[in-house]
Amino acid sequence: MAPLHKGVAALVADAEAEIETLTVKEALELHRQPGVTFVDIRDIRELGREGRVPGAVHAPRGMLEFWVDPESPYHREVFARGDRYVLFCAKGQRSALAAQQLQRMGFGPVCHVGGGFEAWREAAGPIEAPEEK
Repeated sequence: MAPLHKGVAALVADAEAEIETLTVKEALELHRQPGVTFVDIRDIRELGREGRVPGAVHAPRGMLEFWVDPESPYHREVFARGDRYVLFCAKGQRSALAAQQLQRMGFGPVCHVGGGFEAWREAAGPIEAPEEK
């Protein structure tokens, strides 16, 4: 198999050169502020295992562009409020790529949390425990 022309690490580095990356401290300060919407792009199974950031909107990575686009039949009104959108995933890689894509679509203001949910948890950010099965 031929090597990739550009791997994930390079894609994420390119994205982070274009977008705003918040430290977890900055994200904690913004959490629950008026006009700020946290968007969790992790897979639903990750939320079930790890828990959730209180008040965050869940928008799976595979549907995000469709939910943001007002012309899409899948559009969600939460993305039409004109808020500042703070994306996060497990470690900050998917959210960097997602923020870059949304920014390229003309959506925003949008940024992401460097280190993602893992950094949030390590900083003792509030977390709603997963539901018992």
